[in-house]
Amino acid sequence: MKILFLGDIMGRAGRRAIVENLPRLRTEWKLDFVVVNGENATSGAGLSGAHAKTLLEAGIDCLTLGDHAFDQKDMLRFIEQEPRVIRPLNFSKAAPGKGARLFTSRNGRKVLVTQVLGQVFMKRPFDDPFSSLEPMLKSHPLGGMAQAVIVDVHCEATSEKMAMGHFCDGRASLVVGTHTHVPTADAMIMPRGTGYLTDAGMCGDYNSVIGMDKAEPLRRFLTGMPKERFTPANGDATLSGVYLETDDRTGVATRIAMVRNGGLLEAAVP
Repeated sequence: MKILFLGDIMGRAGRRAIVENLPRLRTEWKLDFVVVNGENATSGAGLSGAHAKTLLEAGIDCLTLGDHAFDQKDMLRFIEQEPRVIRPLNFSKAAPGKGARLFTSRNGRKVLVTQVLGQVFMKRPFDDPFSSLEPMLKSHPLGGMAQAVIVDVHCEATSEKMAMGHFCDGRASLVVGTHTHVPTADAMIMPRGTGYLTDAGMCGDYNSVIGMDKAEPLRRFLTGMPKERFTPANGDATLSGVYLETDDRTGVATRIAMVRNGGLLEAAVP
């Protein structure tokens, strides 16, 4: 199976880059399944129902969220109506929506997508991501119910993401980090066959401070004083993420490659 995972969509620039480029990339790269983190797609804070619809229509099979999952209040209702949007698995059990779903790809293969939030350096306490994920991995063994298993680890700390990669090695096809908006250079296949990347980066304008217009973050760093709200940068965006090929029989990764398309970053294609 050929899978594409793209990092956090950041504001209008990120949405525009998805809509303008993803349909072409699906065809050119013969993609079977596409997962994108939509955490910051609406004004840099959460995802609205209207923007989710636009992104799904562009060819995304699953949108994951994160710690800002419900910053846009209409997502509280929308996520109950749209199963292609998933929130973190280790949110409160009372939270709307689901933290995992078994999808059917366009060619009929089964793909489990799930997401967990990290605890290190995160502002709010969440349930332990490791123990929250364990039952899901046990109930969806690779090569059994699911031909592929994708785990989005929405974390601040690289150490926590790496630990999750090793925890899932041999039990997931791909473990990929999101949240920091900066792509890392450690794409690899782990010893037991799990594809891994510490952070996918963002789909946004890199002429920015992690996707935000530079002026206000710089002012706060220089003076310690806020003046205005952060607003997403709106220049040419780079689609950042990872491409994975898997063995349908075993579900393990057979090839992994960085993806950077458009914008300021050096191009990287599968």
